[in-house]
Amino acid sequence: MKALLKKSSAAEPFSFSFVSDEGKTLLKSENYKAKDSASKGIKSVKKNCIEDKRYVLKESSNGMYFFNVKSANGQVVATSAMYSSVEERTAAISHIKANAPDCIVEQLV
Repeated sequence: MKALLKKSSAAEPFSFSFVSDEGKTLLKSENYKAKDSASKGIKSVKKNCIEDKRYVLKESSNGMYFFNVKSANGQVVATSAMYSSVEERTAAISHIKANAPDCIVEQLV
């Protein structure tokens, strides 16, 4: 797993995602104005993803399952991909807990 720090041409150009070794995006952030803010978001996910209480489990209006990872202050720092079953969502959370805290950060900026 790795965290990708990205820059786009958007008004708030910086964002990040956590990607599995197979290339599947597991988590995505909102957009940030500053690179430093996006970097802090990555650090927050790496720190908070090991705690069950930082996950908010959700179901979309079309019956797909996803989750948010929150920081210690309750702010959402990343949102997962959509999963077709609770089991797939649970497996993604387990993968993130096991691999995100020590993953490398690759800067694509």
